[in-house]
Amino acid sequence: MIILWILLGIIGLVLILLLTAVIRTLLIPNRKSTYQPDPDPERAMDYARKLSAMVRCETVSVPDEDQREKFLAFHKVLADLFPLVHEKLEKTEIDGNLLYYWKGKKSERPLVLMSHQDVVPAEGVWEHEPFSGDIGDGKVWGRGASDTKCSVMAFFQAVEELLAEGYAPPQDVYLSSSCTEEWGGPGCTKIVEELKKRGVKPYLVCDEGGGIIAEPIAGISGNFAMVGVFEKGKADVKFTATSEGGHASAPKAHSPVARLAAFVNEVETHPVFRRKMPKEVAAMFETLAPYAGFPLKLVFSNLWLFRPVLLKVLPLISAQAGAMIRTTIAFTMMSGSDACNVMPQEASVSANMRFIPHQGMEESLNIIRRIAEKHDLRMEVLSANDFTEPVDIHGEAFRTVQRVIGETFPGCAGSPYVMTGATDSRFFQEICDNVVRFAPVIYGPEQMKGMHGLNENIEYSCLPGAVDFYRNLIRAM
Repeated sequence: MIILWILLGIIGLVLILLLTAVIRTLLIPNRKSTYQPDPDPERAMDYARKLSAMVRCETVSVPDEDQREKFLAFHKVLADLFPLVHEKLEKTEIDGNLLYYWKGKKSERPLVLMSHQDVVPAEGVWEHEPFSGDIGDGKVWGRGASDTKCSVMAFFQAVEELLAEGYAPPQDVYLSSSCTEEWGGPGCTKIVEELKKRGVKPYLVCDEGGGIIAEPIAGISGNFAMVGVFEKGKADVKFTATSEGGHASAPKAHSPVARLAAFVNEVETHPVFRRKMPKEVAAMFETLAPYAGFPLKLVFSNLWLFRPVLLKVLPLISAQAGAMIRTTIAFTMMSGSDACNVMPQEASVSANMRFIPHQGMEESLNIIRRIAEKHDLRMEVLSANDFTEPVDIHGEAFRTVQRVIGETFPGCAGSPYVMTGATDSRFFQEICDNVVRFAPVIYGPEQMKGMHGLNENIEYSCLPGAVDFYRNLIRAM
């Protein structure tokens, strides 16, 4: 009888909690994302032509090669497209990397607008040649159109227009663009070192990373401004197994390949890293909740109740969402014997890891190292850096960005967002407390698929909004 009363009490408590969550959800007004770009056609086409000229200048960057001359050619394109910027601003070129200085009325809270010049290689068969810069079907086509020459064009154009109006910025403004971002090279580091020499401590840095994302979560439609507030750390790690080799006709147990396979299987099939919802991710769900249908709205607006469930199911629903709540490891490269009938003396598998703040670089690497040692593997960390400190989502700088988003893109909700990839802006963390990752252009499914893939493009109707965002952000300082 006592057990029965306990069960009835538990069931009653669950029902009360669910009823409370339902009532809270019903009291939250439904909202709809209404922002759609509707620019002046001539203005949009003018920007499309400028972006097209930038795409036509091939700027593929290759690790550890001197490619300064290639980027000097791109700088000539910028000079032709934005003459006032090059006449009025102080330009510094460092091994192909660019820094422009626009003196403001004050220097206490400098603003840095940044995005990279370089692009990844363009392989495969494209509908439009990758460096054609074709304009068609409402889009600018080519490698770099969306990643991220669109942003470079937009902030150069914003400054060009403000200069034409005789505008003087309220605070110093810097335009920064490296040429080694795509392979994590030293370009941005050189720019930061130059700013350190000058004693410049930016108040706000705005780089790529987030963007105006169409349907950020399945079931939530519309355009949403997803603002990256921190980046996960990353590491490239190699695991090696050795043996005496031998002929495959008489294989010994626990061969290098078998040990590697067992290791990979264990990491892939057992939860290795702890799941936890950062407050920035919780804020994202709460921001998106009013725009969702009732089931998602119920869950997202009542994290106090459904958080444990979300932590379990998010990785199953979306790899991107799952990456926001835990450290990840992806096995990407393998090597072994050179012949099918030869046992390898050495075999290896390599992986890319991304570290979450609640389980950072040191702890995550130690977890993987212990599992590797259990399988008699040698672990080598090829490169590694930890996560960046988050922007204060309740602070003045983040609120300023949100306000400018609201002014520039009416009807478009702004939300914090976790960067699971890496950008150049992480190098600015050393000298700036407010580093946001937001490219003010629309990335639909086609644009997301084209980044680092085939048929990269950007819809040029969103380019005027991008220019206006940078204009408004400069004014807001």
